[in-house]
Amino acid sequence: MCGVFGIVSRVGNGAFPSGVGAAMQALFRLSESRGKEAAGLVVRAGDEFTVYKEPRAAHEMMRSKSFRRTVSPALSLAQSQGVALVGHSRLVTDGDRDLNTNNQPVTYNDVVGVHNGIVVNHGELWRRNPDLKRQFEVDSEVLFALIHQHLAAGHGVGQTVATVLDQVRGQVTMACFLAAHERLLLATNNGSLYILEDRENGVFIFSSERYILRQALKQGHFPDACQDSNIEHIPPGEGVVVDIATAAASRLQSGPADWVLQTRTPPPIVDRSPQFPPLPKRPQHPSNDVLLERFPHQSLTHALRRCSRCVLPDSMPFITFDDEGVCSYCHAYQQSTPLGANALEEVVAPHRKQGSQPDCIVGVSGGRDSIYGLHYIKQELGMTPLAYTYDWGMVTDNARRNISRICGDLGIEHILVSADIVAKRENIRKNVTAWLARPNLGAVPLFMAGDKAYFHYLNEVKSQAGVDLTFLCENLLERTDFKTGFAGVPPAFHDADHVYTMGMTNKLRLLGFYGSQFLTNPRYLNGSLLDSAKAFAYYYLIKREYTNLYRYVQWEENKVSSTIVDQYDFELAPDTQSTWRIGDGTSAFYNYIYYTIAGLTENDTLRSNQIREGVLSRSQALKYIDIENRPRFDTIKWYLDTLKLDMDMVSVLERIHGAPKLYTTITGGSSTAA
Repeated sequence: MCGVFGIVSRVGNGAFPSGVGAAMQALFRLSESRGKEAAGLVVRAGDEFTVYKEPRAAHEMMRSKSFRRTVSPALSLAQSQGVALVGHSRLVTDGDRDLNTNNQPVTYNDVVGVHNGIVVNHGELWRRNPDLKRQFEVDSEVLFALIHQHLAAGHGVGQTVATVLDQVRGQVTMACFLAAHERLLLATNNGSLYILEDRENGVFIFSSERYILRQALKQGHFPDACQDSNIEHIPPGEGVVVDIATAAASRLQSGPADWVLQTRTPPPIVDRSPQFPPLPKRPQHPSNDVLLERFPHQSLTHALRRCSRCVLPDSMPFITFDDEGVCSYCHAYQQSTPLGANALEEVVAPHRKQGSQPDCIVGVSGGRDSIYGLHYIKQELGMTPLAYTYDWGMVTDNARRNISRICGDLGIEHILVSADIVAKRENIRKNVTAWLARPNLGAVPLFMAGDKAYFHYLNEVKSQAGVDLTFLCENLLERTDFKTGFAGVPPAFHDADHVYTMGMTNKLRLLGFYGSQFLTNPRYLNGSLLDSAKAFAYYYLIKREYTNLYRYVQWEENKVSSTIVDQYDFELAPDTQSTWRIGDGTSAFYNYIYYTIAGLTENDTLRSNQIREGVLSRSQALKYIDIENRPRFDTIKWYLDTLKLDMDMVSVLERIHGAPKLYTTITGGSSTAA
């Protein structure tokens, strides 16, 4: 999920046209697409391993005086004495980035390295190995602790890596210096590792993406002998050992031919990172019991007038009822009939490839539909997928861990494109603050504008990977027309399979609504405007060419949920038993808003569509929404903390509850304002 890269140049090598520093900077900037929340590197030059890291993006770190003062002298030795370095661009998972010891590289005894992915069972591994002493919060530390433990016990490198990867759950591509052996060790369990070796000049480079190496080569900072055609892919379960002195690389082996490295007195590993003052502590949120007492949940399941066939209430935008109480959404609904396995095989057959190279890209958000879709495409179709994720700052930790689990278990290469998450969250914070000052349900989608670049970067990844077949795994029953409905845009009943299509009249109507919001609430005129404008273009204007798996495969909720939970230990959120919407950090907040003000949520629309498809009874649906529409306070707390909102939770909920209600409750056959 993060970006990892490295260079080894043998003693006396002067083959880099612009110097090793320029080559390192090129790889750093390209790897930043994988994570912009922190950056760091370790350099072996002179008589030490120098560690330097900061809790900010790589391009910002490299401009700092501290970085140049610390790293430049080490890199200057490369032209005469040789150098070895490993870099990391971080997308934060475990371990707060503001505590710089949690950023990478991570040092454990005489092992120092970086890790791309998530070790989801790191707590269990620490408990299983009580002799190992944990120092940091970051999950990656356990990898280097285990490697140190096995090598110190006299195990071969191949056996060590095989044992560690066998114990780990999650996605792992790692690069670490074995200081006591003067070696660089690379290994992967999902194939996100590419290497390039120039033995003549004594140069070895690697990266977590083929595209990153290709682009770096094009910039002309590497020896001429380093050619695109020589880039090698390291398959899942394999690795490389590089001799730092000679830059010679050897594939990992286990068994009789395994290497037991000679131990020598290791050069010191010195952390020369700058110190950062601790951030001010945020106020503690009230307990959930206190919040429920202050804002008691009102069950509206049987308190609203609802369609007699589905469960949509009369507060649904543009809803009407016939004489029998059946709603207009039911009358307009078109059942979805899967095209079937034969039609799907006709789609994929021309794209199948031999070997380990990917033959399709699968968009993976970390939610249940895409996790199951990735499973199906790999296990049932027998394809070699390349998983793609766009992380805009509201992908939950649950989602990231679920992606890591399945990619690690199935050996699937994963490309994560990271937004400038700090900036994205600041944009959300500004729009949430503006909305709370003047609540209007039609403007709620502004909170989610940042994720629409998903489609733009999907097209980029498709082009970079040279793959023509793209899968998205979108449940056709997850229609949420009410989000634009509250902005005055009627539902596109005629286009049930194309959820992003909107006629020009409705596009203008939607733009007019947002224009009116900006005029009546100047707080929206903030730094997020450009991002919101791009979101509209990405969502409604750019061309999208992909295959939706669920146009061919029947979406069966019980089968989907049982498969991902039983086979991949799919992780649920702590405040719900549902497998739906737990990968989206915004959904608990906006559904709380919709329920409080309008008396409905996404759960009502999903369950209503399941009724129309004949897979759920109305009585079952009512039971589901009664549970699913309860407040998810834990996730809302995470959301507010992540945004660093300047308001405490009670104040936020007071603003929401103070907005005029758009529904009426039924009492004794009559309606009363809620």
